Amino acid sequence: MSIEKEDNIVWISQILFRGKGKIPWEEVEEYLKQYVGKVYEISKTKDKIHIKADFPDEFSNSMDTVRLNGTAAKAKANAVQKVPELIRKAENKRFQENKKMKHTVDAQRGWYRYTTNFALPVYNEDGKILRYNVFTIELLVRCSGDGKLYLYDMVNIKKRNEQPA
Repeated sequence: MSIEKEDNIVWISQILFRGKGKIPWEEVEEYLKQYVGKVYEISKTKDKIHIKADFPDEFSNSMDTVRLNGTAAKAKANAVQKVPELIRKAENKRFQENKKMKHTVDAQRGWYRYTTNFALPVYNEDGKILRYNVFTIELLVRCSGDGKLYLYDMVNIKKRNEQPA
């Protein structure tokens, strides 16, 4: 199956956050605030994922984000345009127990990771789209004491080798 036909890829049509050296993470954090208080459902599992006020800060300032640079940083920053769709198309749910003291209250029932995919355009010098680069990213979701799921961060971004037209 060609990449263009894969229905699990979220297609992002423009680059909002550009950066030759440094991504403007403060702007990314502001952009993410529009999702706070909303709930989105994963199509395959029917899990309801809540967005709390700590998500924009964690996404923009986490250790995972701080160590990113280049294409991966640009991709993570621009993924924010499609958070609802990335959640809806997430799959490959995996559980892991909470191992950090700082999360004993907010992740009492552990963590879930889901895999999701998105594509970003690559432009030529004239601003025309040449192709799309496809990325895989994990949604890091905490499970609170009442069993609700909260999006905490998006981590482990990887560029896939395929180059869709």
